[in-house]
Amino acid sequence: MTRADVLITAAQLAEHLAAGRPVTVLDVRWELARPDGREAHARGHVPGAVYVSLEDELTDHTVTGRGRHPLPSGAALEASARRWGMRDGVLTVVYDDWNRAGSARAWWVLTAAGVDGVRILDGGLAAWVRAGGALESGPVTAAPGDVHLTHRDLYRGALPTLTADDAAHFGGRLLDARAPERFRGESEPVDPVAGHIPGAENAPSTGVLTADGTFRSAADLTASLGPSPGPVGAYCGSGVTAAVLVAALRAAGVEAALFPGSWSQWCADPSRPVATGA
Repeated sequence: MTRADVLITAAQLAEHLAAGRPVTVLDVRWELARPDGREAHARGHVPGAVYVSLEDELTDHTVTGRGRHPLPSGAALEASARRWGMRDGVLTVVYDDWNRAGSARAWWVLTAAGVDGVRILDGGLAAWVRAGGALESGPVTAAPGDVHLTHRDLYRGALPTLTADDAAHFGGRLLDARAPERFRGESEPVDPVAGHIPGAENAPSTGVLTADGTFRSAADLTASLGPSPGPVGAYCGSGVTAAVLVAALRAAGVEAALFPGSWSQWCADPSRPVATGA
């Protein structure tokens, strides 16, 4: 696995669009404090980009016991992906405008469902604008696609996952992608319990990005996180920003398993131990 298997640059996307080559572009703008990105998308987006709702289409809130952002079913995701215009064998580019959270979630969900050729726009919408890319406004409705998903249960899909029990007995490095103060248990603005899974290491998802929002190189990532000779797992609050870690590691050639339920699932079970501090 290489960087090019996970990421695409703004220049490369512009080349695809200018040449008229088939590509599906998805706008997955989402922030923890502002989860609905429809208005931002309508104000300006990559030409032809379809808005994707992380809350409504990349999450199934009817599922209980699996954290704040349970994974969608394969059947629901396939219907959504066809509505977005995704087609078998056609490159799909996902982007966002906040710390690669929305795009990493879309990349992880679609890749876990068995879709080949999904790439994160490195640097997000800001990189597109810096490269001179044009923006268009208004809603976008795509022609229906024909994509087929090969995995109906994303918890057992094409990408490795961890259950809560797996996380409790993980035999490798378990990385917590949340901010340091949340990891230490000093602040918890979202979930009812503060702290982290015992044995986990703090590796904030923003730390795998450079100042301009692009993913750090494999060498920089290794220097920052240290070598990982054994298995690696990642979690966050609800499985969204941990996908940024998983994507960064995969781009650097390291396979990491995601705990989709993450801290929101873990701390909802009073029998699970909680650690605090550094």
